[in-house]
Amino acid sequence: MNLWVSVPRETYIEQERGESANDRNDRAIRVAAKWYQEHLRKSEREENVTVILLTNDRKNKEKAVEEGITTYTCEEYIKSLTDNPELVDRLACLNDEENEIESSKIIFPEHLPLSKLQQGIKSGLYLQGTFRANRDNYLEATVWIHGNDEEKEVIIQGLRHLNRAVHEDIVAVQLLSKDAWAAPSSVVLLDDETKNEEEEDIEKEEEDQSNLKTSVNKAMLRPTGRVVGIIKRNWRPFCGMLSKSHIKEARRHLFTPADRRIPRIRIETRQASILEGQRIIVAIDGWPKTSRYPNGHFVKNLGAAGDKETETEVLLLEHDVPHQPFSQAVLSFLPQMPWNITDQDMKQREDLRHLCVCSVDPPGCTDIDDALHCRELENGNLEVGVHIADVSHFIRPGNALDQESAKRGTTVYLCEKRIDMVPDLLSSNLCSLRSNVDRLAFSCIWEMNQNAEILATRFTKSVINSKASLTYAEAQMKIDSAALNDDITTSLRGLNRLAKILKKRRREKGALTLSSPEVRFHIDSETHDPIDLQTKELKDTNSMVEEFMLLANISVAQKINEEFSEHALLRKHPAPPPSNYDILVKAAKSKGLEIKTDSAKALADSLDTAESPSFPYLNTLLRILATRCMMQAVYFCSGMDSDFHHYGLASPIYTHFTSPIRRYADIIVHRLLAVAIGVDGTYPDLTDKHKLADLCKNLNYRHKMAQYAQRASVAFHTQLFFKNKGAVSEEAYILFVRKNAIVVLIPKYGLEGTVFFEEKAKPKAGLVYNDEIPSLTVEGTTFCTFDKVKVSIMLDSSNIQHQKIRMTLVEPKILGSSDPSDATQLSGNEEPETKKKKLGK
Repeated sequence: MNLWVSVPRETYIEQERGESANDRNDRAIRVAAKWYQEHLRKSEREENVTVILLTNDRKNKEKAVEEGITTYTCEEYIKSLTDNPELVDRLACLNDEENEIESSKIIFPEHLPLSKLQQGIKSGLYLQGTFRANRDNYLEATVWIHGNDEEKEVIIQGLRHLNRAVHEDIVAVQLLSKDAWAAPSSVVLLDDETKNEEEEDIEKEEEDQSNLKTSVNKAMLRPTGRVVGIIKRNWRPFCGMLSKSHIKEARRHLFTPADRRIPRIRIETRQASILEGQRIIVAIDGWPKTSRYPNGHFVKNLGAAGDKETETEVLLLEHDVPHQPFSQAVLSFLPQMPWNITDQDMKQREDLRHLCVCSVDPPGCTDIDDALHCRELENGNLEVGVHIADVSHFIRPGNALDQESAKRGTTVYLCEKRIDMVPDLLSSNLCSLRSNVDRLAFSCIWEMNQNAEILATRFTKSVINSKASLTYAEAQMKIDSAALNDDITTSLRGLNRLAKILKKRRREKGALTLSSPEVRFHIDSETHDPIDLQTKELKDTNSMVEEFMLLANISVAQKINEEFSEHALLRKHPAPPPSNYDILVKAAKSKGLEIKTDSAKALADSLDTAESPSFPYLNTLLRILATRCMMQAVYFCSGMDSDFHHYGLASPIYTHFTSPIRRYADIIVHRLLAVAIGVDGTYPDLTDKHKLADLCKNLNYRHKMAQYAQRASVAFHTQLFFKNKGAVSEEAYILFVRKNAIVVLIPKYGLEGTVFFEEKAKPKAGLVYNDEIPSLTVEGTTFCTFDKVKVSIMLDSSNIQHQKIRMTLVEPKILGSSDPSDATQLSGNEEPETKKKKLGK
């Protein structure tokens, strides 16, 4: 880091002949230090001041000392501050070579220099890709190769082949010969946190992996390789705890990250006794080839593990969710209160306050971004309107408020709190389409016939006054009540009837109806602890709102693509590669059913007919499993891609228009649509496809991280729910079969967990795994996907760092079935989207 200060002309120096720029800079710093020392000593008030030069450059320090300048390295200076010993912990380990002297044993292969890696990648000898550690097996990772027309995945197995790469690093890999290719692991294998620092026997760890390998046929083998070098590190500060076994008088300790994909980190600290039981932040400094673990340093103490505020802070930091309060610079661009709609606002707007518009949302929703209406026209057709909060009216391009919203990308919904994308004045007040107040909107209005066929579409900026803010249950009650025939109820019934037609038509085209268990917590108003946990019940009104949001998004996508063929912000859902469906096809086959995956239509039809009269929940299980096979839907710029298709919706084009309060993508789409209909002007960034592509990259990342943070919040509150319950037995269904475990789903709680049949990576005697079915036989009892079992659920707090829901088998009874190391997840595959409410796909 260079610190620039104002210096007098006497400190200016010319670069000498043959002197490098770096040497000239070092000399300039020495001259400045010496000048300040002499200058300040001339002052009576400052005569006792000592100017200190800090440098980690050995030669620069030597020359400074020769010139009579008081000089320290950063480490020397920090260690001299005896009144603040905790600062020493924050010193980075600067020199891997010094650490390597401690051990003469080379554990990992040398990383190749960047020049050789670049040559090898250019010649095709090496492949470049993103390293993704396996959450369930610390001895395995995959590398997603960059630059191919089709994404290519390379498996990496064994610590030496992983070669010090850390999750999300950009690495170079060398493919092994085909006779050394392997199949993805079917083993759940977690790094043993009780192991002490000296137990660094890689041979032993890789032997554990070898013992658990499954014999496979050639069709299951995948390209396999080894990491030969690091192109770009993607290290960040990591949250976690000091490993319990290391809380001793010693200075060196192992830190265990909260994210299981990150290796443990060796740090030096004198505060071990203080930090016991605390969540802390640690940064990685380097990873010598002689060390089993990377070296790092302590950064910050977050608070006691298990504390709700601390754990919320951890999950926000771990998922890189921007959650700091909005700055004054951002807040300065909010409208002044009291705010009212002006005559200027009404220019180029349609006054729709006379329409019977209402909103339908989950209970407690305050950021209401959409409302609907339906009325019969004189010609017998129907007018249907989707009215969306006009957030882009308040957030103008390029200002601090706009930049902060773009950075955040999305609102994040946790169990107890909401991390807003835009300040509360907008999200819960001025933009929220609350009932009985005038609000600015952007409306998509269709004329339809009675068969829900669109005859005309128009878009307009508008002013609306919602007549009711309903929950899904309240809207359903109105629709179902024979005694009600008011305007709102009539509108809802019309919308619901049309929505059923639209949904049927979408499904006939091949749109998928998948399933993902979502849970709702009932929170105690005083303690804020969860007191009840149940799966969410979906009503017809959920589907009603979703259908019209989908239709509006498709209509807007068509319009902005017509006007901005190179610059439209669209959303696509890629078709999964055929291999993704293997687990689904095999699972269905084990129950005597056939799932066809040639197209979305074939899959949809197969799922519709895959039913068993004796097993009504089977179809839901198949749809849950199908969700896990899907790819992630992503935002993209129309001018940078040729494939617009949305696989899940079976739609040739799609975008996001309907939730601008909570998604920045929708704000951009609103701006594009406003220009397209002539009610706003364009600006350079709106038609710069490269900037739009970069924006999409951030939005996709933020969207994914928000999903993961939401799941982590659900997992933490699930732990709180079971904390004081003791063991609870519930019925469950097997979702996945592993070589040493089964992954089960408990429908009552929408909860997933793993039941192990092993201890410390040593399979229980009598385990027989069959990948083709797939099935696992344990002491004569065979477990297949979708089998019904009964499990006992309890919170295991033995490891405060990774508290987990422990599941053990109750029925059928297998002696010794246990869960030594499971961390329960609420989703086995983190790709499919979870929603705050209705919008899809």
